[in-house]
Amino acid sequence: MSSDPFAPTFDDLPDVLPIFPLPGTILLPRCRLPLNVFEPRYLAMTEAALKAGRIIGMIQPIDAGTDDPTPEIHLTGCAGRISSFSETDDGRILLILTGLCRFNVEEELQVDTPFRQVRADWNPYRGDLEDLGGGDIDRDYLFEILRAYFDVRGLDTDWDTLETSDDTLLVNSLVMSCPFDAGEKQVLLEATRVEDRNRLMISLMEMATLDSLDELGSMH
Repeated sequence: MSSDPFAPTFDDLPDVLPIFPLPGTILLPRCRLPLNVFEPRYLAMTEAALKAGRIIGMIQPIDAGTDDPTPEIHLTGCAGRISSFSETDDGRILLILTGLCRFNVEEELQVDTPFRQVRADWNPYRGDLEDLGGGDIDRDYLFEILRAYFDVRGLDTDWDTLETSDDTLLVNSLVMSCPFDAGEKQVLLEATRVEDRNRLMISLMEMATLDSLDELGSMH
C-alpha cells in the first residue's frame, strides 16, 4: 500500500473527478506538482475539490497549442491529491498536487459546473497506489546518460536528492521535470511499468543528446 498516510485506498478513489487539462504538464504517482491556479473555473474546481476528497485529475489536451477553452483531451491522465494549498492576496490559489493513480477516461460528463468532469476507470493502474519503491533499472547507465543529457541542455539538478530516491520516484520525477515535449510526456505517462518508462525516457535522452552533439559538431 502507499507510504502516504493521507492517500486514499484504491477502493476509495472516486468514480467521478474534476479534470485540469494542461498542455505539456503531467503528474505521476508519488510525485508533487505545484500549480498556480488563477482562472475562475479552476479556482471553482479547486474549491470544490477541497470540500470533497481533494482529488483532481491532471490530463493533457491532444493539441498542445490549441486555444480552445474545452479542448479534446487524451484518454489517460493521473489524479493527484491536494496535499497543501495557500491563498494569495490577489485571488490565486497556490497548491501542491501529490500524484496518486493514473486513470482512463470512460466518458466526459455533461455538468453545470464551470470545470469539466469525467468518469474514471482506475482498474488498469491499480498498482500505482502500491509502494513500489524498487524496480529493475540500471541506475548507473541512467545517471550516465542523464548527466550527458543535462550537460548538452545546460540543465542542473540536485544530484544528491536524485541519487537517494528509489527507482520509481527517481524515474517518475525525471519524466515530469525533464523538457520533453507534450507528446513524449504522454507516451511516458502511459507506460505501464516503471521499467518501461525508464527505457523510453533513456531512449529520448539518448536521441536528444546525439542531436545536440551533432548540432554542435556542424558549427565547427
